[in-house]
Order: sequence, then structure tokens, then C-alpha cells
Amino acid sequence: MSTEAFDAVVIGAGHNGLVAANVLADEGWSVLVLEATPHPGGAVRTAEVTEPGFRNDLFSAFYPMSAVSPAIRGLRLEEHGLRWRHAPDVLAHVLPDDRCVVLSRDIDRTAASVDEFAPGDGDAWRRLFEQWRKIREPLLDALFTSFPPVRPSLKLLRRTGTGDALRLARMLTLPVRRFGDELFDGEGAKLLLAGNAAHSDLSVDNAGSAVFGWLMAMIGQGEGFPVPAGGAGELTAALVRRLESRGGKVHCGRPVREVLVAGGRAMGVRDAAGAPVRAHKAVLADIPAPLLYGELLAPEWLPSRFVEDLERFQWDSGTVKVDWALSGPIPWTAEAARGAGTIHLGTDLDGLSAFGGELARGRTPRRPFLLLGQMTTSDPDRSPPGTESAWAYTHVPRGTMENRPALERRARRMEETVEANAPGFTALIKARYIQGPVELADQDPGLVGGAVNGGTAAIHQQLFFRPVVGTGRPDTPVDRLFLAGASAHPGGAVHGGPGANAARAALARSGPLGGGYAAVIRAAHRAIYG
Repeated sequence: MSTEAFDAVVIGAGHNGLVAANVLADEGWSVLVLEATPHPGGAVRTAEVTEPGFRNDLFSAFYPMSAVSPAIRGLRLEEHGLRWRHAPDVLAHVLPDDRCVVLSRDIDRTAASVDEFAPGDGDAWRRLFEQWRKIREPLLDALFTSFPPVRPSLKLLRRTGTGDALRLARMLTLPVRRFGDELFDGEGAKLLLAGNAAHSDLSVDNAGSAVFGWLMAMIGQGEGFPVPAGGAGELTAALVRRLESRGGKVHCGRPVREVLVAGGRAMGVRDAAGAPVRAHKAVLADIPAPLLYGELLAPEWLPSRFVEDLERFQWDSGTVKVDWALSGPIPWTAEAARGAGTIHLGTDLDGLSAFGGELARGRTPRRPFLLLGQMTTSDPDRSPPGTESAWAYTHVPRGTMENRPALERRARRMEETVEANAPGFTALIKARYIQGPVELADQDPGLVGGAVNGGTAAIHQQLFFRPVVGTGRPDTPVDRLFLAGASAHPGGAVHGGPGANAARAALARSGPLGGGYAAVIRAAHRAIYG
């Protein structure tokens, strides 16, 4: 039997795997992407799962990080059919008492909205955004590149000066609740930050949560939360089209059984049917770190200290998501919420603290905090005229919602939460599609236990602690094997950073200075893992 051979084999056709494959194909490499499921895209997929004519994003839906990511922007996917659309407003946080604060790409509108909660907060919001604009470019470069980001950090330091760089570093360690209290008097602006921080698995009282709330809010203010016209799957389709135009191949329904290693070097993979595929230069894995190291690699290729560290890997919370086909727009009592693409609801600031605390104790929150998407409001192509394609998700403790009755009870509680601020909502439901942790993992095996972030976003598992204590780079203890998924720095969300970093590391290893590169990585791993 002949063996297939490529310069690189990519395990997993999630967005990170497809970004990595595109970067390598741009350098003339022959690339094969092997995907276990019948469809490419991982957690970036769209399907009609409720009613005919209603296009529902099965997992992720809004893409602020894609809008600013150097990895995604550099691929120029608009030349391959991708079109972005925006809702009239970016986001609205609806409080239980029907007060509402709005984040808009029009900063005057945002400032006026937060001023309704406390006069003067609008000016404070403008100052915060002006600070962001000053450091945006070098900061994003530093966030998305492999660790350590020396050049972007030096550029950032030149923009800020030493004093403000230290103040920025302090801010990055703060809980988002404390961060909001230091800047604003009213609850509105504080909720825009805190609600955005809750897009991660962090509580508003966790150290390091401020950076997530600040980053998402500032990106929303500047670029919005765009959606692909026609559905999230159109982002995947553009990535696939681009790759194939450069000779790359994607094989779906072809899971990988093991990574083939000889002499400490990745030589290729073996698929589930037993067929080997040779990789002349690199194997890149767009799968969670515990799956790569625990299932696809023989244990003898991993240092014992590395294996011990991996046992401490922490997943993020589980997720329950409900998609709806609605016969009309959601009838929010707070009219300001009707034009927002993303809605936060169910809790005020104290409720967000309680929500995070209950999750930390392994309890299902009594009052769920919901993130809700009004997709037809954002993109009219998502459902028939006069209707709305919508969804909401909430976090739950790992290991819960694994039986259907419990899952359906949680879905009903989510619908009651929406109904409380939008009387008549439930009467608009034509069909629903419910996914809990088990169903999410069935659709995308990378969403282990319903974890959508590839591991917790807590500070103890970021930078050079992700996925374990290490270099913060995509290089693994096996030469020419690179971790390209959300378990690697810079982590979850649809920005392609882990995939692009893995591809660049593979190129460096195969370049003219590749021997020296490998020697430095080996020395670093010996120092860390003994």
C-alpha cells in the first residue's frame, strides 16, 4: 500500500487548523488537513436545525476577535467570498429591572447611554477608548504572537512610556469588578465591562478578568461584533476555498488515530482506518492538548514532568445553548435592546458575582446569566422576512446537564429569563434546538464536556502557563509536532492566533536556521521538564 505524503499534516479542520494550513500553503508547502467530523469548521458552523429557512450558528456566532486578529485579517478572506455584517448596535445589557445600557460603534451613543446611569461616565468612557486607540496596534500584536512577544512589547513600551506600561500591567491583573469601580460611578459602564468579561469562563471577581472585559468592550466600540453574511459557516467556507486555491486539501470524516514518531520526531499520522500519512516537515494539531498528549501520542515521547503538569490542566465551564426560530423580533420592554446584535441579561453586577461564585462551587446558578444573539437583526439573510433567528447560552458546572430532563429544565429557565424582559417571547417560538455539554461535544469533539474555550482563561493557565508550565510557544516535546488549537497561547475565541503561531514555528523549524531553533527549544524543555 502506498503512503500519502505531504509537507505538513494538520489534525483538525477547526478555524485554527485552517488558518495554519493557509499560512503554510502560502509558503508553497503541500498541506493535508484531516478532520474527524463530516464537516470542516469545528466550532464555526451553521445549519438549519430549527425550521427551514432559519440559519442557526451551532456554536460561535459573533467575531470581534476575528475583526482585529492579524492572523485572520492577513488572509484577506473577503477576496474569497467572506462578507461581514453588523447589527445597528453592538451590544445591550438588560438589567432585571429593564434598565438597559448600550454599546454602539457610535461613541456618542455609548457615552450617552452610560451617562444615564451616572453623569460623567460618558467622558470617562471616551478617555478609556482614547487610551485603547493609542496602544491598540502594538497590544494586539503582542497578544496574538508567540511568547515572548519581544518586538510588539518594545513598540508598546514606546507608545506608553514606562509609567503607563506599569499601570497597564496592573490593570491586566485586576478583577473586572474592581476595574470598573476604579473608572466609573454608574452601573451601566461597569456592566459593559463585566458582561464582556463573562464571555470567558471567569467570574467578575477573578484576578485577570478585567483584561477580557476591557478588550472585548474596546474592540466592540471600535470595530463592533461583526457576523459573516449567511452564517458563521461562511467564515469556514472562505478559509477552505482559500486553502484549496493554493493546492491544500481537506479530508472530512477522517479521524486521526495516532501521531507517528521516530527518534523523537513527528513523522506523520495514522488515520482511523490504519492508513499512514507521511509529513515531511511538520504535524500540527488543532485539538485540545489533553487529547493530543493523552490519546494520539505514545507516553514514552513525553517527559514525565510534562505529563504530571498536564494532569493539572483545567477545562473551562460547561455550556448550555438554545437556538430558536422565532416568528417575529424579540419584544424587549427596553427598546434600546431591540437593535443590538448581542444581548446580556438575567443579572446585574451583583448577580454576575453570584453567578461566578456558584459556578466556582460546582453549583448550577439559580439565576442564569445569558448571552443572547439576535442574528437576523445582525444579518437579514439568517431567516425569512419578519422573523428572527436567535440563540442564547449560559455556563454550567462541568459534569452537569448530562441527561435530557435536566437539560430541558435549564433551557426552560433560560426562556423564562428572556420572557421576564421581553413579555411574549415564548409565544414567538416556532422551534428550538437545545445543546448541552454532551451534545456540543458530539457535534465537535474538541468541545470536551461543553468547554468552548479550550481550557480555562484564568491567569494560571495563560501565556507561558498554557496549556502547562512551559515556553508559551506551540512547540511540543516532540520535534516537528506543534500544538495549533485553543489550548495553546493565546487561547480561545475565533482569532486564529494558535494556528498562525504553530505554522510560523513549523516554518522556522524547517528554515535555514531550523537546527538552531530546534536546539533552543530542546534546551528550554530540558530546563523546564528535566
